[in-house]
Amino acid sequence: MSIVRSAVTGVGSYLPEQIVTNDDLSRIVDTSDEWIIERTGIRQRHKARDDQPTSDLATEAARRALADAGRSPSDVDLIIVATTTPDLTFPATASIVQRKLGAPTCIAFDVQAVCSGFVYALSVADGFVARGHAKCALVIGAEEMTRLMDWTDRTTCVLFGDGAGAFVVEPRPGQGTTADQGILGFALRSDGTKTDLLYVDGGPSSTGTVGHLRMAGNQVFRHAVVNIAEAITAACESAGITVPDVDWFVPHQANQRIIKGVGDRLGLDENRVISTVSMHANTSAASIPLAMDTAIHDGRIKRGDLVLLEAMGGGLTWGACAFRL
Repeated sequence: MSIVRSAVTGVGSYLPEQIVTNDDLSRIVDTSDEWIIERTGIRQRHKARDDQPTSDLATEAARRALADAGRSPSDVDLIIVATTTPDLTFPATASIVQRKLGAPTCIAFDVQAVCSGFVYALSVADGFVARGHAKCALVIGAEEMTRLMDWTDRTTCVLFGDGAGAFVVEPRPGQGTTADQGILGFALRSDGTKTDLLYVDGGPSSTGTVGHLRMAGNQVFRHAVVNIAEAITAACESAGITVPDVDWFVPHQANQRIIKGVGDRLGLDENRVISTVSMHANTSAASIPLAMDTAIHDGRIKRGDLVLLEAMGGGLTWGACAFRL
């Protein structure tokens, strides 16, 4: 059976120049390099300049993804930005990225599912591309999480960083089998009863402020390992594959303990798990494309490989996606 799949044809990422090490943080909050590494696996994070909004990070990642795909901004007809740290309350950061790229009039909007945002955005793009409503989509995860930090709270401020990553998604013919290039299956979830486990204590209609990130870390960890494993299994069933079929597991880069916990629960070979959290910390919706870009360009992930993505974030939201590169 001939079908159209949404295929990832280009990947790019961008990290701000400023690096904040664990030792740097130890000078402003009661923590240490040893304490952070032991509990999170994080060694450093990147921080955007004061004059460098989220759209700047997103635009640079998008340019690199387009170059990787052999496309130009003039080809783009859909831009989706997954972010919880937009430039402005409105318009959408995607519209600002469109202007900065010089892309033509097209569809442009943001998706807000916090750390799960990139997986959610990818599923939305699939709905446009696989059904013929877009021919060249940019799916971008871009965050400046350092803007949301309470720098007196050592349990949260050590965990997050700024960055952006992007996929170019285009239609490709398939035969309706798991050998097709492109997206094969999704599983997306949300449980609003767990809002108080991970949230920001500000907003336009509540406090009129940006607010700070608040998290019940131990409870988030427990939910993450169980919920993510379930979503991964469901996404594999949707794709018609099993977990052992997967060549590479690219998880949300939140915490090395969570990455290991999910891998162990599913029996994944740790040599097939991509971890970059040590170098950029938790960049929320940007973390999956950042890790993917690293693993493609260092030669680990190759064309034809079967890849599994997963994430969990505030909401609580979580989800997984299986695709063949």
